[in-house]
Amino acid sequence: QVQLVESGGGLVQAGGSLRLSCAASGRRFSSYAMGWFRQAPGKEREFVAAINWSGDSTYYADSVKGRFTISRDNAKITVHLQMDSLKPEDTAVYYCAAITTAWGVKLSPKAWDYDYWGQGTQVTVSS
Repeated sequence: QVQLVESGGGLVQAGGSLRLSCAASGRRFSSYAMGWFRQAPGKEREFVAAINWSGDSTYYADSVKGRFTISRDNAKITVHLQMDSLKPEDTAVYYCAAITTAWGVKLSPKAWDYDYWGQGTQVTVSS
């Protein structure tokens, strides 16, 4: 069983920054690929970013490329999402997720590939 707990959400003005964190349980965290998704009210959950087990390979949605950065600290069993140049359309609940199979190399934009999910953290960007 893997538990994921997100933190760092909040209210920020357009153009500002936030850093989300996802704390994970489990001794095999360093073998998981990790991802961030988001869901705005009335919309489907959408992919934001993914990172492989070692952190040397990442994948971003076009809508956040160049503004968001995903990273991980395996020693601290944590994955981060640095969000810069935020826009009102980034407003959503942000979820951390883990792929515990595929030896941590699978970078997937598909929600169904992820085995475990956090409870989410709200990010609100005001105009």
